[in-house]
Amino acid sequence: MQTMVRAIVRPEKCDDVLAALMDAGFPAVTKFNVAGRGKQRGIKIGEIQYDEIPKVMLICVVDDKDKEFVVKTIMESARTGAKGAFGDGKIFVSPVEEMYTISSGVKES
Repeated sequence: MQTMVRAIVRPEKCDDVLAALMDAGFPAVTKFNVAGRGKQRGIKIGEIQYDEIPKVMLICVVDDKDKEFVVKTIMESARTGAKGAFGDGKIFVSPVEEMYTISSGVKES
């Protein structure tokens, strides 16, 4: 069985996460820019309220046996400082029921 790991991280941490995944043997990642807010409902700087904060979403599909290792790798490389900080991001894990290669039409297991 396969698992999809989606991580929303700070833009400045994206290269660190990608390098850590590559070094760990997980080079296949989809990356795109997103914007949103967490529990803190954005950020206020002076009189200006920013409701949507820029982030990067990384998506990878891994074997179930590698799920915890990949999550740990992302967490360690995306965390700000030793204890982390608000806005460091989230990781979402979900099962992949089916997967197909478009070029061949082959269903992967």
